[in-house]
Amino acid sequence: MINASGNTLIIDIRDELSFEYGHIDGAVNIPAEKLDKSDLPKDKKLLICCKSGLISDTEAEKLRELGYDAENLEGGYYGWLREKLSKEVVEDISQDAERSIQKKFRKEIWNRFTQSVNEYELIKPNDRIAVCISGGKDSMLMAKLIQMLHRHSKFPFEVKYLVMDPGYSPANREIIERNAKRLGIPITVFESDIFDSVYNVEKNPCYLCARMRRGHLYSKAQELGCNKIALG
Repeated sequence: MINASGNTLIIDIRDELSFEYGHIDGAVNIPAEKLDKSDLPKDKKLLICCKSGLISDTEAEKLRELGYDAENLEGGYYGWLREKLSKEVVEDISQDAERSIQKKFRKEIWNRFTQSVNEYELIKPNDRIAVCISGGKDSMLMAKLIQMLHRHSKFPFEVKYLVMDPGYSPANREIIERNAKRLGIPITVFESDIFDSVYNVEKNPCYLCARMRRGHLYSKAQELGCNKIALG
């Protein structure tokens, strides 16, 4: 999303009717045919916007040649609108999941989780926890529970959400990344060659794979300065 500030001026060069129909918050409307006749500030970054980012790219280049600090908004207004709507959908799904945990499954899931954390002192002040996500429902739920606890905790601790790609197909990895995004979980993905390493192992390949996965997770957690890992 656009992070406009007092040092940035968003200029929408579409016609007035299109601008009135919908525009980026804080943008000013200067149709393209009037742009070169306008008195534009040279002490601000000018973010030039059209419908799709094509015409505005040319106009931004012209302004740079005139000495302005001008930049094109890639994707234009339509691109900004798609991103905005996508972000709102993600927020809705994440909020629905949290409401479901706190209300519908409060007794079965949320209360049991928080009671276990408190009773066994699983999380202590200033812990840095690597939450390891495989992509299944158990680890995704655990990550969401810890994210909610982190937000409302009475003491400070840090959380890193880790996803190890041991050699997933692009489709499988995309599913994990998409689900994490829908739940509002900011994952860090790192790769390993575990699947290649155990491919030709005939005796207990699953056991070896699990051991190697755990070892890689430990190493990455340590690299990030984490003193605990959480597994689902």
